[in-house]
Formats: sequence, structure tokens, C-alpha cells
Amino acid sequence: MSRAALVDVDGTLVDTNYHHALAWCRAFHDVGVVVPAWRAHRAIGMGGDRLVAEVAGDEVEKNHGDDVRAAWSDRFQPMLTEIEPLAGARDLLIALRDADYAVVLASSGKPEHIDHYLDLLDAREIVHGWTTASDVEDTKPAPDLLQVALDKAPAHDDVITIGDSIWDCLAANRISIPSIAVLTGGFAEAELRDAGASEVYADLPTLIDRFLS
Repeated sequence: MSRAALVDVDGTLVDTNYHHALAWCRAFHDVGVVVPAWRAHRAIGMGGDRLVAEVAGDEVEKNHGDDVRAAWSDRFQPMLTEIEPLAGARDLLIALRDADYAVVLASSGKPEHIDHYLDLLDAREIVHGWTTASDVEDTKPAPDLLQVALDKAPAHDDVITIGDSIWDCLAANRISIPSIAVLTGGFAEAELRDAGASEVYADLPTLIDRFLS
């Protein structure tokens, strides 16, 4: 394979963004901090290392950051069984493979969550590898995670990223990798393009039809 595709997971392959937003809101509430759900949603796609300060400010990160992250884990875990793949998720991975892309899942999710999603998508025999939160210290929009994912791909001539958030696009843009975005994470087309997306599609079936057919 001479090409590589770095594919985001949450919000791109599995329908988790609003579950995550609700879990974060409940986690902040657990430490006595009230944040609106829309603000939590706007930060989904970042890793937990960045999200607390992004949503509630540096002071909350300083005083409660680790407690909020621990509470988020407790709040999200019961929702894990509710998660469903987005339409076309496994078809996308197969279509990329059949188009000679080496597929690496570029996620900052917890390792146990990524294991669950790999089984949910029946993707272990399709993809070349995957990343998790344990692979980097700085998550999106820092490009570190994409660089780790790229290192897991075999030799390649060109690379694309596929994601659903502005954080995916900004991370790709920082290391000059073209990004393709879908609207499944709840971000608008204009802001995805402003963040660097070269193409934006409504959903994965449309992406497959227009980009990979």
C-alpha cells in the first residue's frame, strides 16, 4: 500500500460526541462546576488533558482537573453499551483498504474504549493499527497523535486524515496533512473548512460515494 489514511474514531466512526458532552457536563457538576452542554460539545475532539481548561478555564483545571477527568470516566462508562457505529463506518474502512490506503485509527480515547470500538466495528483485521490516549501527552489540536498514527502506517507516498471536529482539522493542518471532514460530530461545514478541511461531506456514505468510488 502506498497511501495512508488516519481516521478519527469518536464522532467519525462511532456516534459518541453527545454522550461525551453529557458525561463531561455531569463530571463538572460532580465537582461543583456548572458548564453548559453546548460548551462541552464544542470541545469534544480534544483530549481530556486539554478539555477541562478549554471548557471551564485554567482555574478549574488547576483546582479540579484530575477530579473532573476521573468523574468523566465514571460517568461515561455506563454509556459505553449504548454506543453505535455511524452509518457507513465499517464500509469506509473497507473502501479505504480496497483503495490501497493503509488505515490507522487516530484516537485519543482510553485504551479500553478503543478496544470496545474495534470489536463494535469488527475492524481489527481491516486496519493497520490504532492509537489511544496512552500514546501521547499532548492531544488534538496538537499534531502529536497524528504523527504517532503516521508512524504506525507502512511506507506511503501520501496521507489523508478523516475526522469530524475542528480539532482534527487543526491538528492535521499543523503538520501539512490534507484533512477530510464529515458533519457527524455536530460541527458546521464552514468552521471545519476554516480549520483546514479540504473537503466536507454530510456523512460517511456520502464520503465513500464521492471520494472513494
